[in-house]
Amino acid sequence: MNKRCQRVLVALVMVWALAGAAFGGVVVYQTDFGLKDGAVSAMKGVALGVDSELKLYDLTHEIPPYNIWEGAYRLYQTVAYWPEGTVFVSVVDPGVGTERRSLVLRTKSGHIIVTPDNGTVTLVAESLGVAEVRQIDEQKHRLPGSDQSYTFFGRDLYSFVAAQLAGGKLRVEDVGPALDPAQLVKIAYQKAESREGALFGTIPVLDVEYGNVWTNIGKELFDAFQSKFGDEFDVVISKEGKEVFSGRIPYAETFGSVPEGKPLLYFNSLMNISLAINMDNFAEKNGVSSGPEWTVKVAPAAK
Repeated sequence: MNKRCQRVLVALVMVWALAGAAFGGVVVYQTDFGLKDGAVSAMKGVALGVDSELKLYDLTHEIPPYNIWEGAYRLYQTVAYWPEGTVFVSVVDPGVGTERRSLVLRTKSGHIIVTPDNGTVTLVAESLGVAEVRQIDEQKHRLPGSDQSYTFFGRDLYSFVAAQLAGGKLRVEDVGPALDPAQLVKIAYQKAESREGALFGTIPVLDVEYGNVWTNIGKELFDAFQSKFGDEFDVVISKEGKEVFSGRIPYAETFGSVPEGKPLLYFNSLMNISLAINMDNFAEKNGVSSGPEWTVKVAPAAK
């Protein structure tokens, strides 16, 4: 084999490897099931029954029961870091078995999400864009023998469809009829914005292990203040319009930049404004939680 042929072969191998990385039969699972019983295992068993070569991973199974918003946020937090072509199954489905629709959504980044149409795709659709969305034909594409099962769509429909998509046995366009992305169920929340000299946003989630409060206010909005470490900010946190916390908090680089037991305003790993107490639990200490009903206002402290 001459060198030119060797180079061509190497290039082809690299292309095939990249294609395998992009469409390599990967399914990632998220649910509110927990791991105390066999539900998640059953879903994975269905997938391997479709294609035993699939690679199956977990995003989390610790979404609080029925908390669609947190499921939406965990997808937003995670999806973009996986290779193009990764298929996600998200099952936080208090309406299982009702008239709510089942979806396959392909983002503009090439990721695929299989989930109920209950608001789960709200944040991913906004952040990554929607290339295509289809309603799953629930009679045509469900696990054989499950037609009388109405309460475990994660196993009988979503994992079964996801495995076929990941394994190349089913195309997104063959799942069912196309839907208008504008007609998908969306969860209303306070989007990050700047007005009247202050920043406004929501608290999408807590850093639950430590009680840090994460907002959706990004660094690009904050940078307009031209602040430096040590500058103080007036922070107001409200739930459904009722004030829960108000205080003056310094902007700091990291937790250890302030004395133990003192609060700080910092940027989390997603580069969004967050609030913490060094070596303590900000959320618990101040009665703060997360969700679309929570809002936060951040403004430079008056000199």
